[in-house]
Amino acid sequence: MTSPAIPEARRETLYGIQYLRAFAALAVLAFHAAERSGYAFAIGAAGVDVFFVISGFIMWVIVERRPVSPGHFLRERIRRIVPIYWLATGVMVAGALAGLFPNLVLTASHIFASLFFVPTRSPSTGELWPVLVQGWTLNYEMFFYAVFASCLLLPGRVRLAVVAAIFVSLVALGFMVESDNALFATYTRPIILEFVAGMMIGRLWLSRHVPPRWLALALIVAAFAGFAAIGILKLPFDEWTCGPLAAALVYGTAFLEKHGRGVPFAKVPALLGSASYSIYLWHTFAISVAAKAGGAVGLAPPIIFVTSMCAGLAAGLCAYVVCEQPLLRSRGKLLAQRRLLPSMRRNPLRAPSD
Repeated sequence: MTSPAIPEARRETLYGIQYLRAFAALAVLAFHAAERSGYAFAIGAAGVDVFFVISGFIMWVIVERRPVSPGHFLRERIRRIVPIYWLATGVMVAGALAGLFPNLVLTASHIFASLFFVPTRSPSTGELWPVLVQGWTLNYEMFFYAVFASCLLLPGRVRLAVVAAIFVSLVALGFMVESDNALFATYTRPIILEFVAGMMIGRLWLSRHVPPRWLALALIVAAFAGFAAIGILKLPFDEWTCGPLAAALVYGTAFLEKHGRGVPFAKVPALLGSASYSIYLWHTFAISVAAKAGGAVGLAPPIIFVTSMCAGLAAGLCAYVVCEQPLLRSRGKLLAQRRLLPSMRRNPLRAPSD
């Protein structure tokens, strides 16, 4: 699927999906930078829809390739998601206490709910937002992980059907019942079906189903054209429009990997894809500083937008290098040591470097 010259570590990576993660993170970054510089780029928020479809796809592929217990799955997801999110939330809380975010109202219950992914209304706005606003998507991610993990106890042949039935039932319930309850309003939104779409794509991807290359490319072009049309024409959009576009984009990109050499490696997009989580979590801090500084010195809105984009991207990349990578490396070393211990017990003379 890839060139023999590409190292083994790279062969396990679907670079098309990595590039889509970069695209989604940059779209959200542009959305917030435009918002703070007086422009409108609402369609950038659809990067979240792409993230959700990718999440469903990746979780399905990972577990089908290497079955794990529900506990192991959840531990790995928590180790991947929680430490960096808690750090970013802690910075937000510290900034609010220092008076840097005068519009942010802090309460102990809201902070607790934010840290433990419990949807609740913000005392600042009344919206269903945690202390770190973009963390609202993680409430959905962790809910998906919990449902998915519980279904790992089921036979593989029915797992997708059960998850789909649960999520479709929740969405149907949301249409039938009106409620202001934060949990109900959150987990009955149709956006949760995007995880199911990703799982379905993952199942097809692992099967012998291989669509023609022209179809994969056509779906990618159609998806980008759809997003562009919404943005340029300023059309209304929600998960019912952006969800199918995101699914088409992920489907087409994933199946390009099945043709010939797949999607070629490109260093910068791959780096941005790897850093997409850090970019997503940390970009708003830098955007706020850049936008305020730009306004204070009288910069033109286009310059404020560009500097805000650059600042947000730089903050995310720095957080990736300084925080996320060291945490991932330490976790990798711990897992390697755990795998090594049983073999050393069987053969105490084996050296750790073997």
